[in-house]
Amino acid sequence: MKVGILSYHFPPEPAFIPGSLAEELAARGHEVRVLTGFPDYPGGHVYPGWRQRWRHETRSDRLTVRRVPRWTGGDASVRARMATWLSFAGSAGLIGRGHLTGVDALYVHQLPPTTFAALGLLRLLGRVPTLLHVQDVRPELVGPTAMTGPWAARVAAATRRLYRSADLVAVTAPGMRDLVVADGADPARVRLVLNWTDERIFHPAEPTREARRLIRGDGDGRCVVMHAGTMGARQGLETAVRAAAPLRGTIDLVLVGSGGDEPTVRGLATELGAGNVRFVARRSALEMADLYAAADYQLVMLRDLPELRGTVPGKLQAALSCASPVVASASGDTVELVERFRAGLSCPPEDWAILADRFWLAATIPPPARLEMGRRGREAYLRDMSLHGGVDRVERLLYEIAAPRRGTERNSRLGTEL
Repeated sequence: MKVGILSYHFPPEPAFIPGSLAEELAARGHEVRVLTGFPDYPGGHVYPGWRQRWRHETRSDRLTVRRVPRWTGGDASVRARMATWLSFAGSAGLIGRGHLTGVDALYVHQLPPTTFAALGLLRLLGRVPTLLHVQDVRPELVGPTAMTGPWAARVAAATRRLYRSADLVAVTAPGMRDLVVADGADPARVRLVLNWTDERIFHPAEPTREARRLIRGDGDGRCVVMHAGTMGARQGLETAVRAAAPLRGTIDLVLVGSGGDEPTVRGLATELGAGNVRFVARRSALEMADLYAAADYQLVMLRDLPELRGTVPGKLQAALSCASPVVASASGDTVELVERFRAGLSCPPEDWAILADRFWLAATIPPPARLEMGRRGREAYLRDMSLHGGVDRVERLLYEIAAPRRGTERNSRLGTEL
């Protein structure tokens, strides 16, 4: 089968879902054509050693990656983001028609920046069977892509059109189904495909001495709860700081990473005198398994917003794959999965007193019981969320949408031959 993949981000960016899908489908014998941009995430500037140009194509066995230029300014304003998204849509339209013509099915890794490009390509390519893998719902309302006013309305309207245009819509969490249906997707065409993680990076490991130093500090034996990733509007890490502050001497809360809310979170820790809340700068992805192993628990947080109840953040898959027990402060699918897998502790979001209770309980659980929670989480990940299983599901859906068209083309050829 000839498979097209449209993705705003692609390796060497940390885009392991489209990247690993492309590699695995090619390894299974499919001809894969990727259309993407030049790497610029997370800084918004093209990576050193790369230069944007119109003719940039790389080929390996059964896998072709075509990159198109887009405006990159490193500016987080709404106007700058829309300029970047629309420039990608224009470039994808100019190049994509030639690069993707003839594919049996098109996989769209659906993020906000991909919306306008996907709509344009579907008009240009005609009736190409399309699988839309939705990673986020209503992203214009909250988080790093939040916006208000006319542009928010335009993004929402374009997303609804895309839901209606796709042959199948895959969602990454059970609760996401209701949200995409409410936004226009046909319930009969919605499927569940849980995301996987980069298993080359996130796996059980023994912590290095440097990882222990960074995460455990003076090594006095206190329980360490670690949050790794973005400190942004979706996470609401102020709740975690308030929960940890009264537990000085019982737990350490270690926040690894950065984000728009980092100054606020740091300021709150200082205001509360929370000396047990420590900050570690963003680290290389290759170090993460060691850092996970150095902590006792991984913290997964989402604010209490309707748009986030059908979301499973990628750090949950990463923690489960690393056999790390979890403390989840969230609602909806995230907490449901942690409880079903018996992979850690959970509580409702944005309630610092209840989260403080869970932190205290986490510290009292003996190490062997913590290891058992991690083991159960790892088993659940391999069973329900692994790379192999996820690609199996995507491959089946691609065959499903491509079958009618391939059958029509086959009948047409037979008719011509007769």
